[in-house]
Amino acid sequence: MKRGMLSVAGLMILLAISTIAGVCLGSVDLSFSQVLSIVFHPEVEDTAYHILWDIRIPRVLAALLLGGGLSVSGFLLQTFFQNPIAGPYVLGISSGAKLTVALVMIFLLGQGMVISSFGMVAAAFAGAMLAMGFVLVLSFRVQNMSFLVVCGIMIGYICSAITDFLVTFAADSNIVNLHNWSKGSFSGMSWENVRLMSILILAGVVCAFLLSKPISAYQLGETYARNMGVNITRLRVILILLSSLLSACVTAFAGPISFVGIAVPHLMKSLTKSAKPLLLIPCCFVGGAVITILCDTVARLVFAPTELSISSVTAIFLVPVVITMMVKKQRGSL
Repeated sequence: MKRGMLSVAGLMILLAISTIAGVCLGSVDLSFSQVLSIVFHPEVEDTAYHILWDIRIPRVLAALLLGGGLSVSGFLLQTFFQNPIAGPYVLGISSGAKLTVALVMIFLLGQGMVISSFGMVAAAFAGAMLAMGFVLVLSFRVQNMSFLVVCGIMIGYICSAITDFLVTFAADSNIVNLHNWSKGSFSGMSWENVRLMSILILAGVVCAFLLSKPISAYQLGETYARNMGVNITRLRVILILLSSLLSACVTAFAGPISFVGIAVPHLMKSLTKSAKPLLLIPCCFVGGAVITILCDTVARLVFAPTELSISSVTAIFLVPVVITMMVKKQRGSL
């Protein structure tokens, strides 16, 4: 328990440092004293004020919320499928959400209408549920979880290919600008986006945290969970809904973000030396927030003013984590 508390404290410190770095660093660097002055004395609306309040802070808060929510979604999916490489991106859930959002946006923009933030989340949730439903149908017919993951990857490729086709050959200039979103990006975040995602993400994470006890029993096997009075069917439905909601929010606002949902839960398990949901869920949220903010900062700075897609950066840093985890698992099964 002491290790867990120290881990949470360390992650909170890292979150503070990464948030400050994300706010201060950019194409126009702001000193920490400047940031404090603007935050506590916002009377003077100069260029630095607009950079901070209109661009940097909403973007960093979005990365914090969406990165944390994506990590918790990955933890829930790994628990549900009892598979260490299950995640929204790998199982095709993020790609399904991306496809439905693109379809809805293209249709509405073609009619001269603009989709609201809530509409994007609703469309993404529908796509996430469709992809999840397809994966679940396969899971009932296929007992080999490795094959199920491969099927999820194929679903993701198909959805991504259709989305890329739609975006590439779209005629409207506004639709063509969806290309950056389809690759994953936190640019253009507004306070309206942050308010809506904070409600949905925090509600989903809190619900997951409140389910820590039945999830802990479920981790020990269905028979044990039933003997402890857990309604397995209801728990599974809730896990599906929560994981789909969290991944849908991420995809709706930032596009697909790769490997955060897979790697962060494993990093947190290694850090805390525990698999208890009561500890892992908050650690996954904070750890995912830290990693996503840092990766977004790297995406903005490395080739500034050109910005990399967030998925490219997360893949570079987190794929080695996933490979290492798989190698360790394979060695342990020998």
